[in-house]
Amino acid sequence: MSEPNAYTLGHHDSVLTVHRWRTIANSAAYLEPELTPGRTLLDVGCGPGTVTVEFGQRLGDENVVGVDMADAAIAAARAFAETAGSTVRFDRADALALPFDPDSFDIVHTHQTLQHVPDPVAMLRSMARVARPDGIIAAREIDYGATTWYPLLPGLADWLELYRRVHRATSGEPDAARHLVAWARAAGLQNLRVSGSSWVFATPEQRAWWGGAWAVRAVESDFAKHAIDGGHATTNELQRISAAWREWAAHDDAWFSMTHGELLAAPSPTATR
Repeated sequence: MSEPNAYTLGHHDSVLTVHRWRTIANSAAYLEPELTPGRTLLDVGCGPGTVTVEFGQRLGDENVVGVDMADAAIAAARAFAETAGSTVRFDRADALALPFDPDSFDIVHTHQTLQHVPDPVAMLRSMARVARPDGIIAAREIDYGATTWYPLLPGLADWLELYRRVHRATSGEPDAARHLVAWARAAGLQNLRVSGSSWVFATPEQRAWWGGAWAVRAVESDFAKHAIDGGHATTNELQRISAAWREWAAHDDAWFSMTHGELLAAPSPTATR
């Protein structure tokens, strides 16, 4: 059977390649006004560290820490930081029990992590505990149910239905963006500010990169393993989905967009500290 509470996609190179593409500009622009030099920041679920290292460039490397549960992600982040000449610190840590003193950071940030934990409200409370009373909790999450594409290939409809099913069976809520306000209120966060943004893949280069990455993920990443082990799909079905991604990428009129929700909030004044 598929492992519960596991990261749906795993850390195959087809996954990390996409994670390494992420920058402040395409994944944390809503947070830019808060990135004042000298402020301290904790990046929860940092993955391979590209955005975290960029936070260090804005705030000062000594003021930024990245954490992730996966040893592979931390190893990739440390290697990237070394290559980039960054001294940002990366540690393995559980997002539901962050190993830092209360009131440690001005900004506690996460990107695409709440959707993968068994209790996102507990994660937000954990983030609030280590934020300073006048600090900021920042989160950006996708809503897979709001994903759109053209042309309307049946294979991509099969992919989305299967992805959401496998995600829920392994690691939480794939439509996380629409839950951000509810989760934040349940966690006791204050002064909620919400926004939205999207990723769009439509140029020939974007289509080749995104479609190619998913064509590989569909058959080689942990998503494929969870789909087969959990009885959600067969190898042949995954191969058809992979072929659909390649067909989409080759179509001159192709479009793919992914909607994200964004949250800025203050920690609860009554949070356990």
